[in-house]
Amino acid sequence: MHLLFRSTLGLFLLATLFLSPNASAEDGWVTLFDGKDMSEWEKVGSDESDWKVVDGAITGTGKPSMLVCTTSDYKNFKYRAEVKINDGGNSGLYFRTTRRPGFLDGYEAQIDSTHTDPIRTGSLYGFCHVYAPLVKPDTWFTYELEVRDDVWRGRKMTRVKVTVDGNEIYEYLDFALTYGKGYFAFQQHDPGSVVQIRKVEVMPLDD
Repeated sequence: MHLLFRSTLGLFLLATLFLSPNASAEDGWVTLFDGKDMSEWEKVGSDESDWKVVDGAITGTGKPSMLVCTTSDYKNFKYRAEVKINDGGNSGLYFRTTRRPGFLDGYEAQIDSTHTDPIRTGSLYGFCHVYAPLVKPDTWFTYELEVRDDVWRGRKMTRVKVTVDGNEIYEYLDFALTYGKGYFAFQQHDPGSVVQIRKVEVMPLDD
């Protein structure tokens, strides 16, 4: 019994040693923002934009910029975050983007409930647009994506499945293979926009 306990304890300590410090308790999911530490995120764009942690959420305000997750680039994955946008605000959740992106680099899952731009949350900007408001402003919602390169009827393409608050909106098939492996980022669109993000997680999938 004593030897069994020591062996089990040793295996537990060995497993703990090799776990990533950002590993989520849920198997397969890796935490990219823990509610406190932004050291693995970098602002790209105007010095007059501001990204900081407020009440456990990344909060973006000010002039246009991007906040890029610098941990790694990803090709095939599941990705989820909780997001809130203010009334009249506009933002975007970017994936497969560059290390130092502009607004036109990478896929953008739109974040917009009442902005003058009528393309709303749930849209894959420039590819598949949703015009009906799916979430109210100043309200937390869950954005989920599943992205992977695949073959459909003999043609190579990228599948992008978009889910909002647990409801699958659509699966877009990009036969142009517009963007390859890249980084995650969030957009600060304009001085009137306030975007907040929390519980950012990724699950890498096999290439």
